Amino acid sequence: MKNFTHSLLDRDNLNLVLDNLKLGVIAHTPQRIITVFNKEAERITGYSKEEVIGQDCHIVFQTPFCGPKCSFCEKTPNFTSETKQYPVTTITKTGETLHLDMTVSAIIDNAGVFKGVIASFKDLTDSINLSLRVENLTNFAGIIGKDKSMQDIFRQIQDVALYNYPVHVSGDTGTGKERVAYAIHDISAYGTGAFVPVNCGAIPEGIVESELFGHVKGAFSGAVKERKGRFELAHKGTLFLDEVAELPLKTQVKLLRFLQEGSFEKVGGEKKVSVDVRIISATNKNLKEEMGQDRFREDLYYRLNVIPIHLPPLRKRQSDIPLLAAHFLAEAEQESGKKVPELAPETLNSLMDYEWPGNVRELKNAIQFSVVRSRGDKIL
Repeated sequence: MKNFTHSLLDRDNLNLVLDNLKLGVIAHTPQRIITVFNKEAERITGYSKEEVIGQDCHIVFQTPFCGPKCSFCEKTPNFTSETKQYPVTTITKTGETLHLDMTVSAIIDNAGVFKGVIASFKDLTDSINLSLRVENLTNFAGIIGKDKSMQDIFRQIQDVALYNYPVHVSGDTGTGKERVAYAIHDISAYGTGAFVPVNCGAIPEGIVESELFGHVKGAFSGAVKERKGRFELAHKGTLFLDEVAELPLKTQVKLLRFLQEGSFEKVGGEKKVSVDVRIISATNKNLKEEMGQDRFREDLYYRLNVIPIHLPPLRKRQSDIPLLAAHFLAEAEQESGKKVPELAPETLNSLMDYEWPGNVRELKNAIQFSVVRSRGDKIL
């Protein structure tokens, strides 16, 4: 056994062992001079052993190979005997980005003298990219869908987020219009600001203008102090006007003026207030029909509908129903902290056959109701 150990520690045999590992291995001295570089390290990085052995680690890789946590950036290592494990992103010889799982340990001799560092690393790039591709296929900013129509929506969201043009989201009740609006906000330049949703149909007509644009002190009975409206609260962020078709015509005029000028006057005020907001509107009504009935201004329609996004009803994307059901079951399990029952195959078939007039919201409610009322490990 002793002879075998000595043979194993022979330089050539040690290299043979290292070259048979499925992990990349690199070692260097306290002066960052590379002494070990195995075959898997060559494969992952694109550098040959001849190119790196005897070279300064930082110079040959043009960056700290072990990432920003490297203890040798100043050639005066501040290293402990503790093994470190962390993810790191680095660049190959050909300029490709790599995502590595890095494990770094100090090399300390029997006398306690620090002799250098050995690091092993595994290439996670392919698995991470695959995970991201799968995730993007089914879940984009919390919106679930693999149907082609939803994939088109995901691409539209990414495209429109780059520009501060008004977006109008249409679709039946429960299709997820606010989720789409928030997704646009979240990945846009306004994502660091507030997302301010307003249900225009839920505000009494007499106060809707004050709610949106604010008022000055004494503007009306009860206005004992100046108040900011939703536009000011959304400054440097996004204002989401849900059920925009319910706005009174008088308020539509003021909204149109803001879209034209970028400023407004508070109720009872004369001073112009300028804000920088992104406007996203939504409705489940046909705005062209509303225009034909003189309930919605044509000029406002064209100002709001610069970029239209239409969400399909759930009955038009039935292939997403199993995915959505599984998502809502997982949510219920996470919220309750206990295992929830699964859908029986016949139950899933029934879900697929139903028309879902309330769309995704109705499906979510049905799943939640079934979880609460079910007995056993299956939802029948």
